[in-house]
Amino acid sequence: MNTLEAIFNRRSVRKFTQEAIGNEALHTILRAGMSGPSAINSRPWRFLVVKDPATLQKMADGNGSTAEPLRQAVLGILVLGDLERAIERAPEFWVIDASIACQNMLLAATELGIGSVWLGTWPVKEKVEAQRRLFSLPETVVPHSILAFGYPEASQKQLPSKGGYEEDRVRFEKW
Repeated sequence: MNTLEAIFNRRSVRKFTQEAIGNEALHTILRAGMSGPSAINSRPWRFLVVKDPATLQKMADGNGSTAEPLRQAVLGILVLGDLERAIERAPEFWVIDASIACQNMLLAATELGIGSVWLGTWPVKEKVEAQRRLFSLPETVVPHSILAFGYPEASQKQLPSKGGYEEDRVRFEKW
C-alpha cells in the first residue's frame, strides 16, 4: 500500500477481534507518530501504551460513551502533550503536533492491516482530568487523544468511506 492508498482507505474501526498486535507492528505505529513534523522540531509528544484490558476499560470510562471501541481494543495509546517540550513563543502548537502524530499512527495502522479509531480527549476538561488521574500524570503532561487499535472484525473491514473530495469545500485565489 502506498501513502495515498493508506490515506484514502483509512477507516474508523470500532469493533475488533482479540488477536494481539505484535511488538514490531506497535513499534512501527509509534515510529510513525514520532516521524511527523512538529513546531521547531520540538517533538512535544509522549505516548502511553496500554494493553491491560482492565486499564483500557478505565480509560473508556474516563472518556465517556464515544470511547466504547476502547473496550474491545487490544491496544490503546494515550497521546500526550509534554508542555516542557512545547515551544516557548507558541506553546499551544503542542496540540497540532500531537494531532499530526495521531494521524500518522492511524495511517501506519491502516498500512499494517490494523484497525484503529481516534477518540478525542483534549480539550474536554472532564476527559483530560479523568485520564490525568488514572495515570497520575504530572501537570506538564496533558492528555490529547486516545487511539484504539485491533484487527477489525469482518463486519468492519469494508465500511464505506464518508471521505473524499468535495468540490464545494474548495476556493481558488479568492473567497
